[in-house]
Amino acid sequence: MALTVRGLMPLLEVFDLPKAVAFYRDVLGFELVAGDESWWCMLKLGDSTLMLNTAYERDERPPQPQPQRVRGHGDTSLYFSSPDPDEAYAHLLARGWPVTAPEVTSYGMRQVATKDPDGFQLFFHAEPA
Repeated sequence: MALTVRGLMPLLEVFDLPKAVAFYRDVLGFELVAGDESWWCMLKLGDSTLMLNTAYERDERPPQPQPQRVRGHGDTSLYFSSPDPDEAYAHLLARGWPVTAPEVTSYGMRQVATKDPDGFQLFFHAEPA
């Protein structure tokens, strides 16, 4: 018998929480639904919920991200189900955010890819018909 699960809510530790919130809110369109930009928050867009947490206490944050702390960010990917990856592509381009052109992957997904300010990979994809 499987567990009853109603969703997934990842928590990402970020270097600059206000900058990360600005990206998810102002570029992607997430709504801030709990917390604030001081140490932790929860954001929601459609059926997707994401939590962000600052990686450092305010008085302990170094001037630049520490390489050993962010090394794995490029290995962390969030896939958002998007009915129209071409629309996601146009949306990101219109906001001046770098994004790959839509393509069909070897596993049949049509998707676009980008990274958030902390280097976490984000994919907006449509499942094959």
